Amino acid sequence: MFLTQRYYKILILTIILFIGLAGCTSISVFSQYAYQQAVDLKVESLNLISQADHSYKDYQKEVNDLIQKIDKAYEYAKGRKDNDLSTKQWEILINPDGHLFGSFLKKWKSEDKLSSTYLNEKLKQISDAYDEVINLESGKQKQ
Repeated sequence: MFLTQRYYKILILTIILFIGLAGCTSISVFSQYAYQQAVDLKVESLNLISQADHSYKDYQKEVNDLIQKIDKAYEYAKGRKDNDLSTKQWEILINPDGHLFGSFLKKWKSEDKLSSTYLNEKLKQISDAYDEVINLESGKQKQ
């Protein structure tokens, strides 16, 4: 009888602890729109990076259009409830003083043309960063 009562007390405490911890780590639910945005922006970004061995001036309109789309995706992520992890991933990706897409655009603009060696490295890094955003969204619970 003693073991049974002790067992139930431990079980109840464990359940309470689990529920409490689950409440602290809430994450937004899956959004098909956010997922599709991330996939589309990855493709557009990688295509644009492939052109960076040409003059930035020749692609300035495409860059500005893509920046606007990325800003919209970031704002959408930021506006979703319990979406801090995804928002942070977007911030890392677009930071002009970081090491990913934002800084890539800053460097392309300042240098006008970039080397193929640098571009190959950035293609991989930025592709992986977009994959983080995409995987984070696709891993969320579906409604």
